[in-house]
Amino acid sequence: MKAMQVSQPGAPEAMQYVDLPTPEPKANEALVKIEAIGVNFIDVYHREGRYKLPIPFIPGSEMAGTVEKVGAEVKTVKPGDRVAQTGVVGTYADYQAVPADRLVKVPDQLDFKTAAAIMLQGGTMHYLMRSTFPLKAGETALVHAAAGGMGLLLTRFGKHIGAKIIGTAGSDEKVKMAKANGADEAINYSTQDFVAEVKRITGGKGVDVVYDGVGKTTFEGSLNCLRPRGYMVLFGGASGAVPPFDPLLLTQKGSLFLARPSLAHHLLTREELEWRFDEILKLVANGTLKVHIGQTYKLADAAQAHRDLEGRKTTGKSLLLP
Repeated sequence: MKAMQVSQPGAPEAMQYVDLPTPEPKANEALVKIEAIGVNFIDVYHREGRYKLPIPFIPGSEMAGTVEKVGAEVKTVKPGDRVAQTGVVGTYADYQAVPADRLVKVPDQLDFKTAAAIMLQGGTMHYLMRSTFPLKAGETALVHAAAGGMGLLLTRFGKHIGAKIIGTAGSDEKVKMAKANGADEAINYSTQDFVAEVKRITGGKGVDVVYDGVGKTTFEGSLNCLRPRGYMVLFGGASGAVPPFDPLLLTQKGSLFLARPSLAHHLLTREELEWRFDEILKLVANGTLKVHIGQTYKLADAAQAHRDLEGRKTTGKSLLLP
């Protein structure tokens, strides 16, 4: 099979397009012929070595495809089933062997591109707004990078819940996209002071929660947007890692809460995985959640997909196609 492989962490060129043996599924695994692959910032962190993996490795943590073969102990899926997964690394390839209990079945009305595009970001959206800070109707949330794939989903899901969503984005075009997607307010943080705008919009009160996947460049401003005892939910570092700080800062800014969660810790059991993706896939299938696939690339062009993602040249979701 063809795959992208990293033998030494580094720049996008560290991913090499190579021939590898097609894996054989173990007793508890299913072999999936991959049809679409999601591109995410965690793939960049793995490639760079920020999150270390044993080398060599195949990057990628999200895909959808068709079961081709199953191990002797597998009862939950069979050859021909349409499935998707997130969290099992190794998706930048033609095939992947995956523990069967990590696969979810894809509804017939969803195509593989849509299914691949929703898994990681949909799962993240769900745990952020259902578990980390369970957002309620009437509450106000600040969503950074609201025109990105993650931000668009958080905005739509927040509106589905009944919350008020204030989005930020880096250009006037992306601000328009955030508002068209349902954001009640949208701020261009390249030309406006987003803290001052949030305070104006909330009458000086601040927001109940900030969902921040940007990190370094927005972190302190995000803290300044919160009401007393508000929740700072830092779930990514697209602009870089947040520098170390004294936790006393949280006291000084209003006895704030800080969470740094990850999807893996919110998919610890089969029951939890089914609860999250049952709701997510139903909302996508009925049109409540819209998946915006902004760009697709050939698997061999994964390095360009990473350059575009890191260079803020993408909107919505990026996919690789084997």
